[in-house]
Amino acid sequence: MLDRLGAFVAKAPRAVVFVWAVVAVLGAVFGGAVFDQTSDVDGAPRGTESMEVEARLAELDPEGEIVTAVLTGQDFFSLELTEAAPAVMERLRKLPGVVEVTDAYTSGGLIGDDARSSLVSIELDPSLSEEEALATADEVGTLLRDLPVPEVLIGGELVSQEAFVQRAIQDTATGEAVAVVILLILLVTILGGFRVGALPVLTALVAICGSLLVLRGVMTAVAVNEFAVNVVTILGLGLAVDYSLLVIWRFREEREATPASAPRDLVARAAARAGRAVLVSGLAVCIALAGMLVLGDPLLSGMAAGGAVAVLVATATGLTFVPAMILLMHRHVPPRGVRTWCRPWVRPTSAQRVTLLARLTRASQARPGLIASATTVVLVLVAAPVASLTLGGSDVQSLPSGSPERRAYEAITTGFQDLGVEPIVVVVEAPVSEPQTTALLDGIYDLEGVDDARAVPDLPTGVTVAEFTPVGTSTGAAAQALVREIRAMETPLDMTVGGPAAEVVDSRDHLAERLPFALALVVLSTLALLFALTRSVVVPVKALLLNALTIAATLGVLVAIFQWGWAASALGVEPWGALDVTTPLFIGLLAFGLSMDYEVFLLSRIHEAWRQRDRAMDPREANRVAVMRGITATGPVVTTAAIAISLVFLGFALSSLTAMKEVGIGMVVAIAIDVTLIRGLLLPATMTLLGQWNWWPGPRTRGVPQNESRSPSMSNV
Repeated sequence: MLDRLGAFVAKAPRAVVFVWAVVAVLGAVFGGAVFDQTSDVDGAPRGTESMEVEARLAELDPEGEIVTAVLTGQDFFSLELTEAAPAVMERLRKLPGVVEVTDAYTSGGLIGDDARSSLVSIELDPSLSEEEALATADEVGTLLRDLPVPEVLIGGELVSQEAFVQRAIQDTATGEAVAVVILLILLVTILGGFRVGALPVLTALVAICGSLLVLRGVMTAVAVNEFAVNVVTILGLGLAVDYSLLVIWRFREEREATPASAPRDLVARAAARAGRAVLVSGLAVCIALAGMLVLGDPLLSGMAAGGAVAVLVATATGLTFVPAMILLMHRHVPPRGVRTWCRPWVRPTSAQRVTLLARLTRASQARPGLIASATTVVLVLVAAPVASLTLGGSDVQSLPSGSPERRAYEAITTGFQDLGVEPIVVVVEAPVSEPQTTALLDGIYDLEGVDDARAVPDLPTGVTVAEFTPVGTSTGAAAQALVREIRAMETPLDMTVGGPAAEVVDSRDHLAERLPFALALVVLSTLALLFALTRSVVVPVKALLLNALTIAATLGVLVAIFQWGWAASALGVEPWGALDVTTPLFIGLLAFGLSMDYEVFLLSRIHEAWRQRDRAMDPREANRVAVMRGITATGPVVTTAAIAISLVFLGFALSSLTAMKEVGIGMVVAIAIDVTLIRGLLLPATMTLLGQWNWWPGPRTRGVPQNESRSPSMSNV
C-alpha cells in the first residue's frame, strides 16, 4: 500500500500539493471558529457524586454566576468612600443581568480584617449565557472602578476560568511563535538551505490548519474543551516536523545510494520506506491518545480528541505532502557534507561524522552490563520522588501570582475572617429538625479535619445542606481525607458530599478505576504494533519497560520541581505542594506516545539491518552490528526531531500558567531522558546483552548462505 501511495505522490506531486493548499486555506479561514465552539470543562467526570451534588444544589436553589470584588487600599470608613459607595451599589443593582448585590455599605457585607478593604458579591442571572455573563462581569468591574479606592480586584470562578483560558491561548500563541522562528533557524542550519529547512515548518502549519478544520467538524458531534486546541498546536507542529525530517533524511540516503536514479523514483522509494515508520509512529501516538479517551476524564478526553486529529493529519502530511514537495524542490535539498551559505563550516567528511547517539551506542556496546545497570539505577533514583506524589486541583492557583483574578482570590481567602478555604458541601435528603440529621451533622463537625461549619439557609424543608470548612487548603490532602471520612460515615439517611475537594477525590477515583483498562489498551495495542513491525516478542516488551522508566523518571522530576520546589525559582515556577490531578496521566500517556515515536524510528532501522545481515556471521556479532548501523543511520533524525519538538514544548514551559508549565517542563524532561539515557544508553546496551534473543521467536540459526540474507526489507526510515 505504501509503495503504491509513494508512486502516486511521485506521479502527481502538484495535485497533492494543491489539495493540501486548499485544506490549509480552508483551515485558516474556518478553523478559527473552533474557539467559539469549545465547551467548558466540568470539575469532575459526569455521574460522580460531586457532580450530582452540584446538580442537586442548582435544583434546590438556582444560582447564577458569582462575581466577587475586593475594594482595597482605602480606609473603609473614609468620608469620600462612604459617600460614593451607596450610589455605585444602586447602579450595580439596576444593571441588566444582575440579580443581587451584597456589599458592606448598603447590605451588611464583609469588611476586611485590616479595615482597609471590603467585599462585594454580585450574583448574575442564571439565564445568561457564558458570553453574556462575562460581558456583565466587565460592566460590573467598570462601575466599581468609579469608586475612590486605589484598587478594585475582580474575581470569581467565571472570571478566573476565562482569565485562565485567555492566558493559555495567548501564552501558547506567543510561545509557539517564538518556537517556530527558532525552529526555522535550526532546521535551515542543519539541513543546509532555506527552502529545505522551511519545508518541515510549512508542513507543520499545513497540518495545524488541516487539524483545526477537521476538529471543527468533530465538534459538531462531540464536546471538545478549549485545551484541545493547544494540543492540536503542539502535536501538529511537533509531529509534522518529525515526520518531515524522516522523509527528507531518507530521500537524501536514497539519492546517495543511487545518484543516477530519476528524482521521481528516489522520492517514491523514500516515501514508501520512510512511510512505514511514519505510519507506525502515528499509530503509536494515537494508541496513547486512545488511552486518554478510555480514562473518561472531561479534560483529558477533549485533549485526546484534539490530539488524535492532529496526529492523523500530521501523519497524512508526512505520507503525501512532504514527498510531493521534495520532488518539486529536490534540487534545493543539499547532500550531507556539502558546504552551503548557512553552514560554511561543513567539511566533506562531515557526512560520516559520529553523532551523539552513535557515540553513546559505542560506549554502551563496549560495556553493556555496566551501562545498563548504572543507567537503570540513575533512572530509578530520579523516579524516587514519585513515591510522595500528591494530587490536587490547582484551580485559580494556576494563574500567575500577580494576576488580578488570583490576587482577588487571595485577598478574599486571607483578608476576611469569615472567609477562607472553600468548603465541603454535604446534602442530606431529610429535614434538619430530625434527630438523625442533627446527629449526623454533629458527627461530621466533630471530625478532626473540620475547621468550621455553617448551614445553608432558605432551602426546602425536606432537605438539609451544610458546608464544612476543612483544615488546610480547599483541595489539599487533608480536605480530600475529610471527604472520604465523611462519605465513610454510617447513616440511614441519603447523604451526598460535594465541593472542590470532593471533585478532586471523584476525579482521582474515576481515573484509578479506568486506568487498568486504559493501560491494557495501550500495552496490548503497542505490543501488537511493535510485533507487526519487528516480528519479535522480546523487543516490544523491552520497549514498554524502557518507556515506563522514562515516564517514572519524568514524573519524579515534576514532583521535585512543582511539589517540593527544587529549582523552582530558577524555572519561574510557583510550587503549591501538589500536581494537578490530570497532569501525571496526561504527561505519562503523551510521553509514552512520543517515546514510541523515537522507538519506532530506531527499531525499524535496526530491524532492517538485522534482516539484511550476513547470515554466516555470528548472531551476537550480527545483532551488535545491526544495532550500531540502525542507530548510526537514524541517530541524526532522532536527535534533530527531539530538539525540534523540545522547542515546541518550551512554548508551554515558558507559559505564565502553572498547569501549562507542568506539561511543558514535563515533556522537555521526558524527551531529554528518552533520547539520551534510554535511546542512547539503555536501548543499545540491553539489545547488545540479549543478542539474537532480541528477535525471538524469529530464526536464530547460523550458517545460512549469504545470498539468502536479502529478505524483503522492512522499508522504513
